[in-house]
Amino acid sequence: MAHTDHQTMRRVLRREIAGTIGLLTDEHDFRAMRRYRTFTFDDHAVYLQQVEDLLKTRAMQGTHTTVALFDPQEYAEYCTGRGLDPDIPANRTRFTAELATTGPTIPYEGQPLADLLPALVDEAVRQATWEYAATLLGRLGACATCGEDIGRAAFTRASNLVARILDTAPPGNRHLVCSVTGTPETLVAVLHADEEPEGANQLDEAEALEFTTVLALGLATQSPGGLVMRTTAHDTSDRIYGWRLRGDGLEPLTAGEVFDAYCTDVESGDLISPESNVDYCFPPDLGQEGKTPGHGH
Repeated sequence: MAHTDHQTMRRVLRREIAGTIGLLTDEHDFRAMRRYRTFTFDDHAVYLQQVEDLLKTRAMQGTHTTVALFDPQEYAEYCTGRGLDPDIPANRTRFTAELATTGPTIPYEGQPLADLLPALVDEAVRQATWEYAATLLGRLGACATCGEDIGRAAFTRASNLVARILDTAPPGNRHLVCSVTGTPETLVAVLHADEEPEGANQLDEAEALEFTTVLALGLATQSPGGLVMRTTAHDTSDRIYGWRLRGDGLEPLTAGEVFDAYCTDVESGDLISPESNVDYCFPPDLGQEGKTPGHGH
C-alpha cells in the first residue's frame, strides 16, 4: 500500500513540473546535431513525429510544456564558452533550460506541430528584430545640441504615437504593421490590439515593446518607412489607414496613397486586385502628438 502511495505521489509531483523541449525546426539544424554521437535521431520527419507524440502524452498527463527554438550554432557556442562537452545530453538539457528564460518559446496547448513550428520561427524572428533594433537605438548616444539620450527620447515619442493611434482609431480590433527601410536591415514589426468589451486595448507586451522599438529606431534615424493600421469591427467594412515616417514624426497618407500601397505587389510593382469589403481611408488626426516637433537631433 505504501509503495502505491509513493507512486501516486510521484505521478502528482510529475504533473507539477513544467518542462521545456528544445525543437530543431528545420532539416539544416537537424543535420548539424547529427554530428553528436549521443543525438540518436537520423530522420527529421520521424524526430518531429516523436516530439509531437511526447507533447501530446505530457498534455494528457496534465503537464505544461514550453517549446523552445534550439539553434545548434548557439548551442555549440554556449558549450565552448563554458568549457562543456556538447556531446553530453545533460548539457543539451542545461542549454534548453536557459532557452526557457531567454530564447523564443511557445507554450504547447494541443496545437498541431504543423501550426506550432511556423509560430515558433515567427517568435524567433520577432525577438531577433527587437534585439537588433534595440541595439541600434542604444548606440545612437546623446544629442550633440541638447544632451538628451536620442534612443530613449525616440522610444518615448514612439510610445506616445502608438497610444495616440490606438486612442483615435475607430472601435474594433486593430492590426498595425511598421516597416523601416533605412537601417542596414529592413525591419518589420506587427502589433495586434484587440478591443475589450469595456473599450480598453488588449496588447501583448512583448509585441508592443518590439513594435515601439522599431518605430522609435525609424524616428530617431529619420529613416524611410511607414505604418499601416487595419481595423476590423462587427457589421462594418474593414478600414485601412497609413502614415509615412517623416523626420521624427508621422505624415498621414491619403486614401489614394493607402490604396496604391495595398494594391501594388512589392516585388514586381504589378497591380493587385483590391479586397472586397475594405475601405481605404485618410487616418484620424493625431493632433500635436503626430506632428514632427522639428527638434534637431
